[in-house]
Amino acid sequence: MEIISDLHLHSKYSRATSKNLDIKNLEKWARVKGLNLLGTGDFTHPEWIKELKTNLTEDGSGILKSSGGMDFVLQTEVSMIYSDMGRGRRVHNLILAPNFEVVDQITEYFLSKGRIDYDGRPIFKIPCPDLVESMRKISDKIEVIPAHIWTPWFGLLGSMGGFDSVKDAFKDQSKHIHALETGLSSDPPMNWRLSSLDKYSLVSFSDSHSFWPWRIGREATLFDLKKLSYNNLIKSLRTKEGLKGTIEVDPAYGKYHWDGHRNCNVCLSPKDSKKLGKICPKCGKEMTIGVEYRVDELADRKPGFKPKGAKPFHKLIPVSEIIAKLMGAGIATKKVWEEFDKLKNAFGTDLNVLLKSSEED
Repeated sequence: MEIISDLHLHSKYSRATSKNLDIKNLEKWARVKGLNLLGTGDFTHPEWIKELKTNLTEDGSGILKSSGGMDFVLQTEVSMIYSDMGRGRRVHNLILAPNFEVVDQITEYFLSKGRIDYDGRPIFKIPCPDLVESMRKISDKIEVIPAHIWTPWFGLLGSMGGFDSVKDAFKDQSKHIHALETGLSSDPPMNWRLSSLDKYSLVSFSDSHSFWPWRIGREATLFDLKKLSYNNLIKSLRTKEGLKGTIEVDPAYGKYHWDGHRNCNVCLSPKDSKKLGKICPKCGKEMTIGVEYRVDELADRKPGFKPKGAKPFHKLIPVSEIIAKLMGAGIATKKVWEEFDKLKNAFGTDLNVLLKSSEED
């Protein structure tokens, strides 16, 4: 069974998200995109979990169904902000759970550590090893996946307070980390430059805060499973069996790919920022160091290296963005969506256009 999944999403209860982010719209635009498995996002939020329990049905497989027949996996993202080895650390982690009963136990655990009602992505002073150990005490079927690992501010390997390895961050619990989300600003070849990452399943998801099809599923992970179930999905993440690859945007699409200062409108390649000693040429302060620079710092292989067993990937740009660029118009304009609808009517979904139609067609 071919699965095209986006397992890092948010609800309308996360900060800086669309107020229209609900199950109905997630399902609607997932079908436009061509996705058939979604993360629920934000299952720790007290209002969102009510909506999930009302709108999704369990059947014992760990895969929940909406009334429209879309498949969902219980998923959330949490922010760990704490001190370790004399430095402040900021790491975002995804959590996948097999059922509502386990989610309720996870939520009870987080309530013992702080508030969960102010944001769909809550913040806790929980070290990463403690998080994993605590999740496994609840259920060994819970999967913790470090999110957008290269993001400067909140990525496991990011430049601002990040760690230099999974082992550094998760210590004795690193043996329970099986997959890493690469994020919009990196792609598999960049991650292949670190031999220490070879054993991990590299996954890509959108981290979408909007339901539009140029956001949802802009990055996705492909599975080929005999039967879609939570256990089979987790087994694939842990063993790479049935993990068929990823859908990626070009890393330059991500806002953290190169170095710079947003307020100064400065964006520089690692080569140029190194010449400046990482100092912004406009304000004289240290720049935010992006993903390409950080990969270069940690890499033990040259660009172009491909490890044995590396999964294939597709580098795509959403159809609506391609049309908008060609027409010189905004993505959300009427004339762009008229053209988009023609393609959707002819080929079924955004991803069918990009993956399965010939250039001539």
